[in-house]
Formats: sequence, structure tokens, C-alpha cells
Amino acid sequence: MELIDINANIRTAAGNSPSRGIRREGNIPGVIYGPGSESVLISINAHDLELALKKAQMSQIIFNLKLQNADFPARSAIAKEIQVHPVSRKFMHVDFYEISKDRKITVKVPIAIRGKAKGVENGGILQSILREVEVSCLPFEVPDAIPVDISSLDIGDSIHIGDLPKMDNIDFADDAQMTVLTISSSMGDDRSAGAKTEEAESAPAAGGKKGA
Repeated sequence: MELIDINANIRTAAGNSPSRGIRREGNIPGVIYGPGSESVLISINAHDLELALKKAQMSQIIFNLKLQNADFPARSAIAKEIQVHPVSRKFMHVDFYEISKDRKITVKVPIAIRGKAKGVENGGILQSILREVEVSCLPFEVPDAIPVDISSLDIGDSIHIGDLPKMDNIDFADDAQMTVLTISSSMGDDRSAGAKTEEAESAPAAGGKKGA
């Protein structure tokens, strides 16, 4: 996980009108919440958040929120949700979930494919069903990626959540039967097989009368 400092200010007014004013100043309204603590309304600089997200994926960042006008100077949190305007793509609101170094969190981690499947070398196609999976672990033990070796996979083989490599102190949150990736036959072979089937169905049966 990437630890990134970001300044935040406490805000007291909620609602659409105050939020619009915050955005006009180049900031984003947000909230910090978590178990055992009251929700706190904040605002952060939009450019600071944009720079942070260029360094790492949202799920791979722990934000050290430095509260500029509060009795408690800093809080560690992950960004749970960032709302983006559908047209301008500007940040509209951000939800931060406060974390503790000794309390597990659930985050999404990307799949890192290793090797080349023998099924692909034989003309098959690698189909990635899941690009990332949910894991449950302590905040500072979140892996950068889950490595998956596909070298031994042949056409028709698949890897499921339950097949992923076991890692110390890390649990997979998704169903063990969920498919991560599969090696399918090539589309060309599928089209060829379909054409042959159509030809067989349209051809006259052996010994049949012409013009019947």
C-alpha cells in the first residue's frame, strides 16, 4: 500500500449549496467515517487528490489525512467512494473510511498473470473474467497484486478464487468457485465448427431422393 499525506479541512455546513461553493474554490467536499468514531465533514484540494491517484490505484492508497483545523491532527483512511461528474469528470465528493493498523480491511487487489499458457500456444484464447479480487487483511499488509501462474493451463482449463495462491494473513472475500480466468478455444475454431454443423444440417441425407 502507498501511504500518501493529504491536507484536509473540517467543514461545518452540509448540503448542495455549501458543496458547490467548496468546488468553486478548487476543493472537494468529503466525509470521514469508521467504526467507533463519529463522522466528520471535510474538504480536500481537488488537485492534491488527482496527484495522489496518479501515484497508485485508489484501492492501493492509505491516506494520512492531516486535518488543519481540528483537535486531532491526523487520521489514516482509505477512499471508499469517489463521486465523479458524468460529463466534466470532475471530482464531486469523496468518502474516506478510517482505518486502524490492527484492524482488517477489505480492498480490491489486481490480478498479475505470470507465464504463457500452453493452451494459448496451442491456439486457445486467454479470457480474464476478473481483473481484481477482494481481499481481507491488515491495512499495511495489502499486497500490490495477486500473482497467478498460468503456464500449465490447457484449452478448457480455468482458475477460480479457490485456486489462487495462499498468502499469509490474507483471506479472499469472494466466493471460492468464482472464475478468475479461463483458456477457451479460438474463435476461429468455433466459427469453423459452426459452419461445418450448418453444412451437415443443410446437406441431403444419404440415399435421399433429389427434389423430394
